[in-house]
Amino acid sequence: MVSCPHRISGVSRSAPVVPAAALLTLALALTLTLVSCTEGADVGSRGSAGLGDPYFPKLGNGGYDVTHYGLTLQYEPPSGIGNDDRLRGTAVVTARATRALDAFNLDLKGMDVESVAVGDAAARWSRAGQELTVTPAHGIDEGERFRTTVRYAGAPETITDPDGSREGWLPTADGVLALGEPTGSMTWFPGNHHPSDKAAYDITVTVPEPLRAVSNGELRSESAKNGRTTYAWHTAEPMASYVATLAIGTYEIRHSGGGGTAGSDGLPVYVAVDPTQAEKSRAVLGRIPEVIEWAEAGFGPYPFSSTGAIVDRPEDVAYALETQNRPVFPGAPDILLLVHELAHQWYGDSVTPKTWRDMWLNEGFATYAEWLWQEDHGGHTAQEIFDALYAGDYYEDAASNAAVWDFPPAKPPSAARISDSPVYQRGAMVLHKIREAVGDDAFLGLLRGWATDRRHGNADTADFTAYAERYAQKTAPDADLTPVWGDWLYGEGKPPEA
Repeated sequence: MVSCPHRISGVSRSAPVVPAAALLTLALALTLTLVSCTEGADVGSRGSAGLGDPYFPKLGNGGYDVTHYGLTLQYEPPSGIGNDDRLRGTAVVTARATRALDAFNLDLKGMDVESVAVGDAAARWSRAGQELTVTPAHGIDEGERFRTTVRYAGAPETITDPDGSREGWLPTADGVLALGEPTGSMTWFPGNHHPSDKAAYDITVTVPEPLRAVSNGELRSESAKNGRTTYAWHTAEPMASYVATLAIGTYEIRHSGGGGTAGSDGLPVYVAVDPTQAEKSRAVLGRIPEVIEWAEAGFGPYPFSSTGAIVDRPEDVAYALETQNRPVFPGAPDILLLVHELAHQWYGDSVTPKTWRDMWLNEGFATYAEWLWQEDHGGHTAQEIFDALYAGDYYEDAASNAAVWDFPPAKPPSAARISDSPVYQRGAMVLHKIREAVGDDAFLGLLRGWATDRRHGNADTADFTAYAERYAQKTAPDADLTPVWGDWLYGEGKPPEA
């Protein structure tokens, strides 16, 4: 292969005279070389501005894989009526190039970029919508590990999703709550904001007293100076940016446990609760170790090094979210909601979808965890819940019962529908049909094996169906899963037989 020159040297004055025919041959060779440089790719290559997600095609960026985010943030609450809160940040994004790069993109919506550097050298940059395009001073080789530092500031935005819910930077009564599913994390730090690119995190946040700052992972340090407190949070296990969170407010903190496995004296539990929700949430949050221990028996070892919860006021946030290590709740949760969000630590946070089309792998599994909890704790069996859904008797209103069959769980029709009932309830029904086909023991082994096989990774629906087929062949060779995929996972409408 012809290597591409960065420049073509001029002819020396003392060079011998070259015949015209030879000059023509040289010109043709140079032309072919330049065409090769243009079409052959490594020189002048740019990472794509988007990963082609089925529902959010511009989300994420190609050409690199992030391994670590180092975020240093300073938060200022609003200074008066009508003023926005302010955030100043330095993001150090460490990544490995998956191709040679002359330029690459980061996702960042809003905020003012002050400077960008790659390594120790200043880089050129430009903005267009959510895309921050970075052109380093020197090209980056395929396989090279590189560090990008972005300094930025401003008032982060709140995003309204296609389904009408609010995410991103959510002002609360006494601070702010940052939630990122599916796209909101790009409002408060630059990065590769697609679930397929997971990384470790260090998030250091300075806030004025008496506010507290809570994030994912473990609290490494807390220090006060001049009326401000700095909190340093560390997440060692890979985390998708949509389950990264930052909660700032006057929380009551409860911290227990210490190393080892789950249990009252084992896995560290860090809970942050809005004072208005403290008393009413105390009992159910006290059951976190119990739920983790129960889930470990069914799903395998807990995949992270701490657990807990963040509880805010229901008027400040309208939904629960499985933010890694400590899920967020809109007011005091009941036990089933707690089970659901903690089950996501296995299914969604550890085993993370490759694209947003694969949401049922999160929600169907967490919903089925609710069914299993009820079955194991004197409530309805999973079969009874399945039968009620199929008969249209589960919900009090006919519209909600009919909505279960609006579309196949593996094929939401649009971005606005990825959190609709079929993804949750019919997704759980898919799992129950697998259970019927392979038997209880094999099914529970499948749940555990899937979480173990894909621990801290990504998977899509095809990965799961292939895994289930292989597992069934080993443990229940007479089982036929073809109707499960055809009628329940991908089939349109209500299957003719339960």
